[in-house]
Amino acid sequence: MGMISYVKQEIEVIRERDPAIKSNMEVFLYPSFKVILSYRVAHKLYLKKHYFWARWISQRAARKTGIEIHPGATIGKGLFIDHGTGVIIGETTIIGDNVTLYQGVTLGGTGKEQGKRHPTLKDNVMVSAGAKILGSFTIGENSKIGAGSVVLEEVPPNCTVVGVPGRIVRMDNKKVPRSDMDQVHLPDPVLTDIRELQEENIKLHKRLESMIKYMRCVEKENKESKNDEDL
Repeated sequence: MGMISYVKQEIEVIRERDPAIKSNMEVFLYPSFKVILSYRVAHKLYLKKHYFWARWISQRAARKTGIEIHPGATIGKGLFIDHGTGVIIGETTIIGDNVTLYQGVTLGGTGKEQGKRHPTLKDNVMVSAGAKILGSFTIGENSKIGAGSVVLEEVPPNCTVVGVPGRIVRMDNKKVPRSDMDQVHLPDPVLTDIRELQEENIKLHKRLESMIKYMRCVEKENKESKNDEDL
């Protein structure tokens, strides 16, 4: 694909997924637009083993945009990085089509692996602000990673992950994140656990009250019985 085709593609991606944009010309101001075009050039150089020049282009783009994409990463079409400051994409990362990343996202390694060290994101994955995905596992199609989550293990398709460490919550619906960009209203398993504990505590409290009432009744009957015997 030529550079003009990449430019047209990035304009379409940004216009589709950012409601704030009002004109095509604004696209040229977006850090996401600049860094992805730089990545495409750097990646071609990387594949031809021109490693120095590939890194030179990627580091120059990182300084200008605040987004660091290693030229060795494999990225499909339609990647959208919203805002983007602090986004890091490691060397062996594989990203499918129509993936969305928000600011502060890290697709990194654990420091303990060799070879494939970074995650694989399948098509239509959305990773919310500040989330960290660390390790050489796969995030399945159409999955969402909640803001601030730390994901350390495989995620099946059509799931939502929230928390530290990330916990999987399966979704009944299978909305595609590129058209469902809500990164806020996600399930909260921690809150669910707290509510279940509260409900269980209420049940236990009621049972305890019933036991206390029963014991008082038994005690009263025993006293009455003893009084009758004394008489």
